[in-house]
Amino acid sequence: MNAKPHTSLNRVIEALGDVLLEPLAVGRDTRRPLGGVVIHDPYDDAEFPDRAVVLGVGVRESGDIVRLLHELGGRGASALVVRSPVSAPAELARAAAASGVALVGLASRASWTQLAAMLRTLLAEGDVGDVSPQALGGIPTGDLFALANAIAALLDAPITIEDRDSRVLAFSGRQDETDPPRVETILGRQVPERYTRGLAESGFFDRLYHETGPVYFHPDDDGENRPRVVAAVRAGDEVLGSIWAVVDHALSDEREAALVDATKIVALHLLRLRAGEDVERRLRADLVSTALEGGRGAPEAVARLGLLGRPAVVLAMGLLDSADDDPRLATERHRVADALALHLSAVQPRSAVALIGEVVYGIVPGNHGDQQERSVRVAAAFLERIGHRVSATIGVGPTALDSSGLYDSRVGADRALRVLLANGGAKRVLTAEDAHIDALMLELADLSAARGDVASGPIARLLAYDREHQSQFVHTLRCWLDSFGDTNAASAAAYVHPSTFRYRLRRLAEIGGIDLDDPRDRFAAMVQLHLLLHGTRPETA
Repeated sequence: MNAKPHTSLNRVIEALGDVLLEPLAVGRDTRRPLGGVVIHDPYDDAEFPDRAVVLGVGVRESGDIVRLLHELGGRGASALVVRSPVSAPAELARAAAASGVALVGLASRASWTQLAAMLRTLLAEGDVGDVSPQALGGIPTGDLFALANAIAALLDAPITIEDRDSRVLAFSGRQDETDPPRVETILGRQVPERYTRGLAESGFFDRLYHETGPVYFHPDDDGENRPRVVAAVRAGDEVLGSIWAVVDHALSDEREAALVDATKIVALHLLRLRAGEDVERRLRADLVSTALEGGRGAPEAVARLGLLGRPAVVLAMGLLDSADDDPRLATERHRVADALALHLSAVQPRSAVALIGEVVYGIVPGNHGDQQERSVRVAAAFLERIGHRVSATIGVGPTALDSSGLYDSRVGADRALRVLLANGGAKRVLTAEDAHIDALMLELADLSAARGDVASGPIARLLAYDREHQSQFVHTLRCWLDSFGDTNAASAAAYVHPSTFRYRLRRLAEIGGIDLDDPRDRFAAMVQLHLLLHGTRPETA
């Protein structure tokens, strides 16, 4: 595993593209690791790291950008960031291609300070174990409560910092000076719905998110609510949240300016926190993936996950009934992955969960001989807890006695999950052992499809006869085999009278040349009918 797996230009654009950055001319080679962040200074000839990202502060004219691209190409830089929009994009694209330096645009209302902080976070995400605090605006990164108290001191008013969904992220002291709704909000860490609904219906949030300065809220009630002044927290065009201060009168110009400045610092902290969560999630996904793949890197990954020398079971969770082109699908997968991580952490704190591709994997350690049985109960309890609102199923692998067995446990969990998904969720939890035969049949269908096999023998003759005469002999045979030869049950499944069914059975035996009394013929027919459902092409028979 690479020391810095996510510090490429591609990774930066992926993480910040929706908020801060716009790729203008990035070329194809965007996966090379970046070396650092440098602010361009035309009067500074100091050396900077290879493959650096250069922030072209104040470089606006197309001619200046072209010259700077060629200069940076000679100095080994990877990318140049300039303020969007730019003129002469075709000329800039040619210059970027010739210099080998990618050109990226910074959103019109985003700040260079925000960008520099976020880039340094992303470029440092491979430095695992570096947990030293860094300061933003004089406050340690992520300490929103300290930041809330600092803002409250500047405004001389108790404040809350809230996200876009009116959840309280932090609050200052002096909340006892506020009002009952603020106390209720602090206790619940969420603005009560009756208030947010009223604010939304009155258009207050629309005003807040479209105006650049502070917005005053004057409640028209019996005096329970005190007035507030609110400022939106933005990163470029994205609203991250808001700062709410309880006040009895309008702020002075100086304090309004202080509130606006505070929103910029809060934005930095929120972006840094979001990037940190992203980094942690990606790092854990890398470690879980490496542990489950086996190979030389697996023991180290297992050790870093804190699972070395412990028996464990792998869970594989997938979603049912989800269209591949549904834009909400990726968000739903992340949501259920976080929910499973929370559930497993309560059962076994050292559990590791990660979304890898389209499957959520969980490694559940334990010290019990019935570890797999316990994992089945844990998986069933989780699915019961989330209910049928989320159509998820979980395959449970065999117990791995050590890190070398995690690969086999993952393979077993994958096979069980595939059976569950193929059966449309008839069951929600299945072990690898219980899925063994169905998994073999699915793998046989894969092999048959890969070889281009088609139906043959009696089944092929029945299929041809059905196509030519619009008969139902294949369906009749399937119902009979599924009913273990019980004619009454089979005729009910086929929706025909038992006498009619027995006649069809005799005719299909004659047409297909199948001996229904021979167990080998019956087994061959069952296998072929199963393969017809999973990939064999009957139309070419």
